[in-house]
Amino acid sequence: MRIGIVCPYSWDVPGGVQFHIRDLAEHLQRLGHEVSVLAPADDETPLPPYVVSAGRAVPVPYNGSVARLNFGFLSAARVRRWLHDGAFDVIHIHEPTSPSLGLLACWAAQGPIVATFHTSNPRSRAMIAAYPILQPALEKIRARIAVSEYARRTLVEHLGGDAVVIPNGVDVGFFAGAEPEPKWQGGTIGFIGRIDEPRKGLPALMRALPKILAERPGTRLLVAGKGDEKEAVEDLPEHLRSQVEFLGMVSDEEKARLLRSVDLYVAPNTGGESFGIILVEAMSAGAPVLASDLDAFRQVLDGGAAGELFPVEDADALAVAALRLLGDPQRLAELRELGSRHVRRFDWSTVGADILAVYETVTAGATAVATDERIGLRARLGLARD
Repeated sequence: MRIGIVCPYSWDVPGGVQFHIRDLAEHLQRLGHEVSVLAPADDETPLPPYVVSAGRAVPVPYNGSVARLNFGFLSAARVRRWLHDGAFDVIHIHEPTSPSLGLLACWAAQGPIVATFHTSNPRSRAMIAAYPILQPALEKIRARIAVSEYARRTLVEHLGGDAVVIPNGVDVGFFAGAEPEPKWQGGTIGFIGRIDEPRKGLPALMRALPKILAERPGTRLLVAGKGDEKEAVEDLPEHLRSQVEFLGMVSDEEKARLLRSVDLYVAPNTGGESFGIILVEAMSAGAPVLASDLDAFRQVLDGGAAGELFPVEDADALAVAALRLLGDPQRLAELRELGSRHVRRFDWSTVGADILAVYETVTAGATAVATDERIGLRARLGLARD
């Protein structure tokens, strides 16, 4: 099968959606399918051979974060050229409601189209306001996937229709087989995420740290991610700052080793999460998980059975839970076992098969994807006919 996948966010600024698309593309290629991914990317960004650049992205505030998106007349032309050259049996568009390549591809294509919705935002005024523009694109989609029940609920409440829930996938074996790093072992708490993005919750973890260190002074916090390290610790008493080690951006291999090494992985996110791929990666690596009690995180952790939860942004509750777990090796071992069993449902062997089943449903008896030449971008935006 010839499969085209559209990534809405810039390939050179890694995030959960990009990782999902990358892993899906490589999984499908291992199964013998031909895959091409269209994504925004800077000219200097090294790209895998299956990724086609649609040009540089621009930063735009989106769903409580800053997304790097690609939109406009030049981008629309590149989308059309990619569709024409690809001769795809099916195209899989991610985040078709974001003002980026996914929406442009929906407008430009006709035929077997699958869309995955990642966003969980129960009060999106922008999505409601944009519905008249989005509707013609959404009507072309033959099958809809949501990565969680909360992403599905956002879709249903704002745009109508429904979607099958297929979670993000993880190569469980990759994380489970990583070698622990001795220097990251021994009384360590792990955090992975963008340091300067408030919704990732590092400030809450920093507020909890003095209480944790007061009772367990040998504990270290390992922080992997991009951002201002000095600003991250500015509210932490100076004599405690040496207990925080910033690792910067880490490779996939380093991330797996980090998760295999820590005594406890903490996800203190404050909101805006539709899934929680880092929790799945941590469980795959055998790391006990302590996470904010977000709806999406609760679902990933099987209602709290595969990891423990604390009230969102409650630094005191975070500290109490972390101290209890760090002082209870038996409970940590139990969480490792529960997480390792639960995470198998997120392995690509299962998730990939479910996505392929959706592809087969929309391509059965259908002609290949083609460009829709009826209306151009100017008309879509209410400007004029091209």
